[in-house]
Amino acid sequence: MFAGDHDIDRAVIELQQGLQLALHPLAGIAYDYRWSWAADGAGVFNALDPQRWPRVGFNPRRLLHDAGRATLERAANDAAYVQRVERLAAVLRADRARPWREGSVSTGHPIAFCCAEFGVHGSLPIYSGGLGVLAGDILKEASDLGLPMVGVGLMYRLGYFHQRIDVSGLQHEYWSDIDPHQLPCALVTAADGEPLRVTVPIGAEDVAVQVWRVDVGRVPLYLLDSDLPGNSEVARWATARLYESIRSLRLAQYALLGIGGVRALHALGIEPSAYHFNEGHPALGVVQLLANERSRRGGGFDEALQAVRDRVIFTTHTPVPAGNETYSGSEILGMLGRVGDLIGDRERFLALGRIDPERPEQPSGMSALALRGCRSANAVSRRHGQVAREMWQPLFPGRAAEGVPITHVTNGVHVATWMCRPMRELLDRHLGADWLARAANASTWDPVGRIPTAELWAARCAARRELVSFIRDRATGDRLRRGEPLEYAAAPADGFDTERLTIGFARRLATYKRLHLIARLPQRALALIGGKQPLQFVFAGKAHPADADGKDVVRRVFAMKGAPDVAGRVAFLEDYDLSLALQLVAGCDVWVNLPRPPLEASGTSGMKSTLCGGLQLSVLDGWWAEAYDGGNGWAIGGDVDADAQAQDARDAQSLFDLLEHEVVPMFNERDADGVPKRWVEMIRRSLQSNGPRFCATRMLREYADRMYGWS
Repeated sequence: MFAGDHDIDRAVIELQQGLQLALHPLAGIAYDYRWSWAADGAGVFNALDPQRWPRVGFNPRRLLHDAGRATLERAANDAAYVQRVERLAAVLRADRARPWREGSVSTGHPIAFCCAEFGVHGSLPIYSGGLGVLAGDILKEASDLGLPMVGVGLMYRLGYFHQRIDVSGLQHEYWSDIDPHQLPCALVTAADGEPLRVTVPIGAEDVAVQVWRVDVGRVPLYLLDSDLPGNSEVARWATARLYESIRSLRLAQYALLGIGGVRALHALGIEPSAYHFNEGHPALGVVQLLANERSRRGGGFDEALQAVRDRVIFTTHTPVPAGNETYSGSEILGMLGRVGDLIGDRERFLALGRIDPERPEQPSGMSALALRGCRSANAVSRRHGQVAREMWQPLFPGRAAEGVPITHVTNGVHVATWMCRPMRELLDRHLGADWLARAANASTWDPVGRIPTAELWAARCAARRELVSFIRDRATGDRLRRGEPLEYAAAPADGFDTERLTIGFARRLATYKRLHLIARLPQRALALIGGKQPLQFVFAGKAHPADADGKDVVRRVFAMKGAPDVAGRVAFLEDYDLSLALQLVAGCDVWVNLPRPPLEASGTSGMKSTLCGGLQLSVLDGWWAEAYDGGNGWAIGGDVDADAQAQDARDAQSLFDLLEHEVVPMFNERDADGVPKRWVEMIRRSLQSNGPRFCATRMLREYADRMYGWS
């Protein structure tokens, strides 16, 4: 169906050669990430070798390749296990056999979804946070809906950094080599059997790029890789690290993603019906499309640009300057001058990315280029749409902010990926067959109102117990690695309680996310941790290596670690990633989110928590500003305040007032059977109000209908 099918087939056959015949279906499963959201997908691989499965980073290709003969023979001779494998393989085969929903978007002309990162699964470490996880969820949902789509990204040979925290709370970073040959992906070959390659003009060099294919269900994800002999060391490094800190190399990455992405799709024989640029990083694709259009049709620049606009959709994900960085003309031309030559006019190239094209002293940026080169643009929540229109109004002179052509499609999350096992099993029993396919319909969630209170509570308790067991092991291991005293290192094993109110905060540690509010009133925090009705906190998150202020947030939290009860009731879990996120959103009773308004474009971690029966305590910004109804969680005001210190003081007070006077008492208010009925009723309301509105099914249908013209 798509370029590289035969390369995936060849990789599957090669992996099968080391397996017993009864286990051959496992090779095909391993090369299709559809297993990761099948009900028994992870269970099948875990059952093969429970000790090794986490040690290989939940990478099924490595698990099968490295498994010992005795392990494989034992599995092949286990009739019950072989049946599980066959059932899982049948699920994947049936899924691939479903017809695509073709129209103006078709398998011959799919949507090309282009993004700098993709969070498909923890075993494919080419993501850093919410942008990538959202991109991964979109590919999964496209597979589920039958929307023809291909993904385009970069194969980072070092990925994003790993995090270690020292005893003072200071973050340290390190990177691990990623060998694509050990991942469930295949190098795409051309008709002559050699790896397919395209070149991208960067600096004075024509950088060669090869293409890897990863299957996300029925959607192929093509990843460009410049780590090739013949390229200069600088060029080879260009696809080494996600969000490279060297500015000129970031420009090189943008060229590889944008220019290289368009060229690679052409070489693959894929002619997209539209290009969806997810954030500004792929925006240089506009330049390549413009060059193609002028070469194909001739004519004037403006006519060609309009033809390109007709094929481009742009989603902006953040109002934060770091997500919309700009470059001087000399910076851009130093690395991308020959990209400008593609349209025959370097000054015009720079002008495309300036707010005012007539002012050559202005810097240029990828977000402005994407906005100028697209037919439609959207923010990722209702409030973010308002913020984005005001932010980008100068790009549209003569228009008031409300007339700026940026709409919004509020984010959603892939339900089958993010709903925890206890809640999934509960809803499978009560919501009817194939309810996941109907998740965007409010009526699908109506039966939640009839689930017995005790059953809902039992599912929540089961999820919390699994998380607490995980925290006990993970927190102790983290502390031992950084050389903490043994008593402190061992404290989580006895201190974390499976029945205690568990509160989570896990985000990218940019300062505007404001984890530091929890440490702003230490005495109130300590009183909650050690009170008559104590609670327990679990934190996680990474600060960008260049973000000194973000790193300081962790140190402020660590400053409290010597206080009574903290060692056994507060844990900061290192190296936040997809695998850890799945654990945290599943098990936390309350998910705290404290962004500084209006900088939270959307946020999706709280949506994931909601799917698992977690309740939200969040600032009214991003998605929560349109989700909160007064009875499905708790809210802190979202007013904008130019006085950051005053706002922090006020919001910290609100946070602890809510915890002390509403959250803790409600959780501990039990009936004769030990069930907190008011708490469970809030879970019920949260599931019914948020489940259909913030699932990826609703989100992608909006994109398809409003932005893609899918018919």
